[in-house]
Amino acid sequence: MEQEKYAIIDIGSNTIRLVIYTRDKSGRFTESENVKAVARLRNYLNEDNVLKQEGIDVLIKTLKSFQEVTRHHQLKDIKCVATAAVRQAVNQDSILAAVEKETDFTMRILSEFEEANYGYLAVVNSTPFASGITVDIGGGSTEVTYFHNRQLIFFYSFPFGALSLKQQFVEGNTPTKGELRELRSFLKEQFDQLEWLADKRLPLIGIGGSARNMAQIHQEHIEYPLSGVHQYMMSRDDVEEVSDLLKSVDFSELQRLEGLSKDRADIIIPAVEVFRYLMELIDTKQFALSRKGLRDGVFYEETTKDFDLSVFPNVVEESFHELAIDYDINLTHAFHVANSALLISKELEELGLLSLEELDYKRLKLSSALYNLGSYIDSESSHQHTFYLLGNRTIDGLLHKDRIVIALMASFKNKEVFKRNVNVYEEWFNKEELAKYSLLGAIIKLAYSLNATKRDIVETIELEENEDKLVFSVQCREDWKPEQYQVEKQKKHLEKQLKKTIDFKFYK
Repeated sequence: MEQEKYAIIDIGSNTIRLVIYTRDKSGRFTESENVKAVARLRNYLNEDNVLKQEGIDVLIKTLKSFQEVTRHHQLKDIKCVATAAVRQAVNQDSILAAVEKETDFTMRILSEFEEANYGYLAVVNSTPFASGITVDIGGGSTEVTYFHNRQLIFFYSFPFGALSLKQQFVEGNTPTKGELRELRSFLKEQFDQLEWLADKRLPLIGIGGSARNMAQIHQEHIEYPLSGVHQYMMSRDDVEEVSDLLKSVDFSELQRLEGLSKDRADIIIPAVEVFRYLMELIDTKQFALSRKGLRDGVFYEETTKDFDLSVFPNVVEESFHELAIDYDINLTHAFHVANSALLISKELEELGLLSLEELDYKRLKLSSALYNLGSYIDSESSHQHTFYLLGNRTIDGLLHKDRIVIALMASFKNKEVFKRNVNVYEEWFNKEELAKYSLLGAIIKLAYSLNATKRDIVETIELEENEDKLVFSVQCREDWKPEQYQVEKQKKHLEKQLKKTIDFKFYK
């Protein structure tokens, strides 16, 4: 069966990209091809803002090479969008005509609002942030937005980017101390104009290649144990550390620095200066990286236009449904396991044996629904596969730490396996947190046993404390012997953690 495909060409001031999305079995489009060309169109804009013929030739040559790919994949629906370098060109009509005449593509020039809005859409549809400041620094422009309760409030597009900042302030490959002072003074003067930025104390969310490279450099520098940069968090000190690292090496070393694309070596320092000053202005200690950006925003708008729903109601729920389809999760069974885990937890809370916050309940619900996910690969080593799959898959709406918490709870087998899994990430958590996640893992394992036959027979769960013994009364609507057998076998994990004997009474 022929797969449905969709493509976007993003003509930036520094790079031009072709991204092809293919619809997978869950019905969502996933990135299947990503072709990049470093065209640096911004360098061909003269003082009168005319894109010189040499630059137009580079653009056409690049698009023709992309055309070979799109023709090979027999793509018809191709969005071709251009940003600052073409937007700022006074001869944009002749550029549009040349693209139309010499290639298969019709180029659309994005307005400043469209470029900012697409970045905002990408962030709210793929990260957990309800409010924040986004910054998308390209080669020739920088878009900043402020969103609150997942709604765009303010936006602004500055006519400078990493490439134009380098051209304007840095004569060599890397800035001198004097050039850095001038650059910082300029950035302060520009960003201070936006009154809605100051002292917002919200996360700064970076979009685009320079932000991604900064995150990758930091991950390599600290030997980060997880793969993937989407939703990666850095503190202000982390950003300063990367800034100091970049300025401590000569250009040849900079080009070989792990995590940094060689073609960004000469523009990464001006870009990091933008992030540094914005964090100071906003007065935030949190920098988050969104790997989803303009192309994804265009894509979200296009694929949801029939539903009038460009902002997803709940990012994590969208991600869960994708996981459910990818790994054949039985949704009815998952719902009942989650419900049983919530009932048990609330009963333990009433007896003062457990104390949970709203976030804990959200994590418990999701982990319960994903419990034993790894059986999709192999039932015998399901717990091991569950931890690996959840720990190493980017899950939109979950920060990296949250992802590991979900992976630990959803893969709980026993306390020893839990300790082995958490070993690499131990410094991320304190002892109280680990004790809580281990206990919740044992609760989920017990809840899973209560639906061992996937008949969803449990209707109510009540708990009472009798001296040092906990007695669970479980009402079922059908014969419960298979569930009783599994519960008696698995209850020891909860007994060890609560340091109490547990009895189960089943009745109709």
